[in-house]
Amino acid sequence: MTATDRPGPPLWLLAELTYRCPLHCAFCYNPVDFARTSADDELDTEAWLRVLNEARVLGSVQCGFSGGEPLVRDDLEVLVAEAHRLGYYTNLLTSGVGLTEDRAEALKRAGLDHIQLSFQDTTKELNDFLSHTRTFDLKQKVAHTIKANGWPMVMNCVIHRLNIDHIGQIIEMAVALGAEYLELANNQYYSWALLNRDQLLPSREQLERAERITNEYRAKLGDKLRIFFVVPDYYETRPKKCMNGWGNVFLTVTPDGTALPCHTAKMLPGLSFPNVRETSVGEIWYDSEGFNRYRGDGWMSDTCKTCPDKEKDLGGCRCQAFMLAGDAAAPDPVCDKSPAHQVVLDAVARAQRPGAVSTAPLVFRDPKASRQIAP
Repeated sequence: MTATDRPGPPLWLLAELTYRCPLHCAFCYNPVDFARTSADDELDTEAWLRVLNEARVLGSVQCGFSGGEPLVRDDLEVLVAEAHRLGYYTNLLTSGVGLTEDRAEALKRAGLDHIQLSFQDTTKELNDFLSHTRTFDLKQKVAHTIKANGWPMVMNCVIHRLNIDHIGQIIEMAVALGAEYLELANNQYYSWALLNRDQLLPSREQLERAERITNEYRAKLGDKLRIFFVVPDYYETRPKKCMNGWGNVFLTVTPDGTALPCHTAKMLPGLSFPNVRETSVGEIWYDSEGFNRYRGDGWMSDTCKTCPDKEKDLGGCRCQAFMLAGDAAAPDPVCDKSPAHQVVLDAVARAQRPGAVSTAPLVFRDPKASRQIAP
């Protein structure tokens, strides 16, 4: 890589502190083999403090604390305080479980800037079913705690076949909770969501209705609530620019210290990703084979390299290419120019059939299931 090709700094650091989580969501993006990483394998406080410092020196400006559920870490306040001292804009992505009033006050004192609270649905029954836990009432309480501490109320709800018809009620709930931002994140089919794709992929009619209702609420609510509606890849004809480009903006550090260009990249065969225990963040970002493999366009097939949309999508998602086409260097099968596009069309076609939801039970994310799937 020449100096002119040298990528900019990792502006966004995602610190996946743990895979431990009290929820068991059927669409979780954590790897299906997460049970291989135990609490004993997690980076300790000192290691995370070093990662925060090295990434900040490199140029990172935003830090997201994620998991699993980051609140299971007793040192979360210590890490947030150091990130704040270093000048990061800090964001906690949480289910709300563990965010007591005392814990919220401690995180406020530590300088936490932003909390994103997840809901699974507007009803106690479906919210608790989808997370396989009794958390709906707790989430309502946590939403009020977030507001009471002066944080912007940011609500996230993963949208899929089982709750997409409640889109209006979800927006109304966000308004009632005083949310300033609502992310309606249509399921992207990786990890646990891929296992449950036939049960979760909505029909085109459902998706179009949800978009229409969302736009009606946008017009009605104006600046009172900013609504972000993320369309599932399977209903597009061009792929998204994966993480704004492989190794261009985002740096993920997993609980055991593995550094990744995106949170699912560890699944890709033939790639060696470094660990922050042995390698500095600067060496990882600029020099490692894992981060350099899909930068630029030298790895692309002619389909992508000659495409007029190349700079818009950079060939799409490498993990999706591997999952659906069996080749991480292939064009993302979401693209209608991809030789493997039919696999996406087939999945979409199944979702249009009456009674399309598979009779197979949902596979919920839990350690037992993880060990059975990836022993």
